[in-house]
Amino acid sequence: MFVAVLQARMNSLRMPGKVMAPLAGEPMIWRQIERLRRARSLSRVMVATSTETCDDALTGYLVSRGQSVFRGDPVDLLDRYARCAEALGSATHLVRVKGDCPFIDPILIDKAVRVSQLSGAAYVSNRQPALHPAGMEVEVVTAAALVQAAALARDHAARVSPTAFIRSHPKQFTAAHLPTPSRDLSGWNWRVKTPADLAFAKGVYDALHAADPAFGMGEVLDLIESRHDLARFAA
Repeated sequence: MFVAVLQARMNSLRMPGKVMAPLAGEPMIWRQIERLRRARSLSRVMVATSTETCDDALTGYLVSRGQSVFRGDPVDLLDRYARCAEALGSATHLVRVKGDCPFIDPILIDKAVRVSQLSGAAYVSNRQPALHPAGMEVEVVTAAALVQAAALARDHAARVSPTAFIRSHPKQFTAAHLPTPSRDLSGWNWRVKTPADLAFAKGVYDALHAADPAFGMGEVLDLIESRHDLARFAA
């Protein structure tokens, strides 16, 4: 069973509360959940947030809308993901998505899951080489690999990311990668880290969401290549 795990916190250093910033009338995190639910390969979506009190309101909001939430260590993301994997029980693979990526493409997720199924690799991503826009990263990792990595990793730098230890030990954890896009799109930055990034996300949602809530990476590219007012925020 493949489960998407969306990591999200309210206590962002640069933009506190950004996961609840509105995009076309709904919080950004809810727009991400909607997009993840469109992926045909996923059995479930889980939000992994922290146990800090600042995330109580986020948890309450999500639970009130029927969304499953796992709460774990605020800093040790490897531990949070490993414990989430254990809590999920029947999940064989976790699909990691960050909470500041409102354009994550369900089609890209389905492709990553397919590569995972065909390859049998412990880790699959579109990060090597990283030719997709920032904010379109997809990582698929086996639950067993996460639990094993959490037991082995000792260095702090290997624990602030749920996949760093796995990526740095290719002999221990087999890896596979998605086919690269036909052109290098890495010059685009679609993550929401600053007010300018949020303005870009709002502009895209205002332009595309009403007509097609399932708009994908191609539609975003077409829009920004025709709208210089948006393109200047996305580079």
